[in-house]
Amino acid sequence: MSKLKIVIADNESIIRMDLKEMLEEAGHEVVGECFNGLKAIELTQRLKPDLVIMDIKMPEMDGITAAKKISDQKLAPVILLTAFSQKDIVEKAKNSGVLAYLVKPIKPNNLFPAIEIALSRFNEIKQLESELDDIKNSLEMRKLLDRAKGILMDAYNLSESEAYRRIQKYSMAKRKTIKEVAQSIIRAATK
Repeated sequence: MSKLKIVIADNESIIRMDLKEMLEEAGHEVVGECFNGLKAIELTQRLKPDLVIMDIKMPEMDGITAAKKISDQKLAPVILLTAFSQKDIVEKAKNSGVLAYLVKPIKPNNLFPAIEIALSRFNEIKQLESELDDIKNSLEMRKLLDRAKGILMDAYNLSESEAYRRIQKYSMAKRKTIKEVAQSIIRAATK
């Protein structure tokens, strides 16, 4: 595992100190520390860490709420810490987008595998979201192209392949993408 930049949020300074020591001994850098969820969000937005390790029970904003906000903004993977393993807390944590959940006291043999899994899952999620965006863009492009071909087919009594060839030729001649040409045809037809 390469050197990570990490934010720690826990209202107990002794826990923060222990975690920081464990992480730094393993070669990681703790770039920010705080004692409440609001500050954890602010530090994460500002410092752009590779990972956030956060307690559940904190003043001003609890760790579950803060983790949800960090996860929703896709800022960093979050590992939640707690002294409690009650079912309702685990359920809330599950729905907050956290990628790991550890019960205190935290030991290196629990922490480091959880970090690896959280980072791996976060990267998988980012990759899947990127692929989904590509698919959405491709589908949008396909719809535009089909609509533009339909307009040309109706206007000039062309076959589908002829309409597509015209869009391709115009695209190359004008050095525009097929999507831009399709959008232009649609705009011109709807005026």
